[in-house]
Amino acid sequence: MESPLIISLFLGIGLAAATGFRIFLPLFALSLAAYFDVWTLDESWQWLGSTAALISLGVAMVAELLAYYIPWVDNLLDSIALPLAGIAGTAVMVATMTDMSPLITWALAIIAGGGTATAVKGATASTRLGSSVSTAGLGNPVVSTVETASAVGMSILSFVAPVVAGVVALLILVSMYWLYRKLRPRRHKL
Repeated sequence: MESPLIISLFLGIGLAAATGFRIFLPLFALSLAAYFDVWTLDESWQWLGSTAALISLGVAMVAELLAYYIPWVDNLLDSIALPLAGIAGTAVMVATMTDMSPLITWALAIIAGGGTATAVKGATASTRLGSSVSTAGLGNPVVSTVETASAVGMSILSFVAPVVAGVVALLILVSMYWLYRKLRPRRHKL
């Protein structure tokens, strides 16, 4: 499929939001889409559609999904996943943007892709930490299931309706900001 700029932008933002929930699942989805010629990747990212990349990302995805159900490993993963989500969000954005100046592509990828993924990952890590503290980790499998479902949903939506996925990603970011403002402690003047 030839990818118009606006569709590429929304697809990248939707997949970047999905990497905030799970790092390897959206990368695997993008690899799968490239492998079956559903989406055309940027020239320098064609390798992502190879059989080797598809298998590697599939194995990494399954390992990540299972690891989030192991108590305490999930919190450890969250601590290392924050910067990795930013990198993955940037990568999916760069890979989906074709026929653009490298300067514009990378600027958009870092700001929109990396920023979206990092913001979503930060919120999910905070949610898991809150769950760990309030339920002694017993609620974390529920959090993991919701995050995985969100990553799957955003990944599919990004390919089926990229503009809608971009709007949903924006709504996720706005709602996270609203929730942060609502829950943060207020400073009182003396």
